[in-house]
Amino acid sequence: MVNVYDQANALETALRESEEFQQMKDLYSKVNEDAESKQLFDEFRELQMTLQQKQMQGEELLEEDIQKAQNSAQEIENDENIKGLMEAEQKMSQLIQDLNRVIMKPIEELYEINNQ
Repeated sequence: MVNVYDQANALETALRESEEFQQMKDLYSKVNEDAESKQLFDEFRELQMTLQQKQMQGEELLEEDIQKAQNSAQEIENDENIKGLMEAEQKMSQLIQDLNRVIMKPIEELYEINNQ
């Protein structure tokens, strides 16, 4: 019988060695090496977490919050280091979504068989 956890650990290793992850890692280093990019990125992430926390607690986002988020997103778009990192994050996210579909396939097939 296959040990699923061994396979999961092998998948982790494969992800770490993937082109997508290596690109993210390199671009993240570039962001951290540039003081302006790093500060902008840290502020953006902090704002994101604050807004997510408000939403999870059921708080309504104020117009001021929305404006801050829009301004921050615009600043991010103008920073080539961060823009590159975010594009790499999107590629990695797509890869993870694809893997999730593969992982969930047996369960989806099981329920499809039982629904026929």
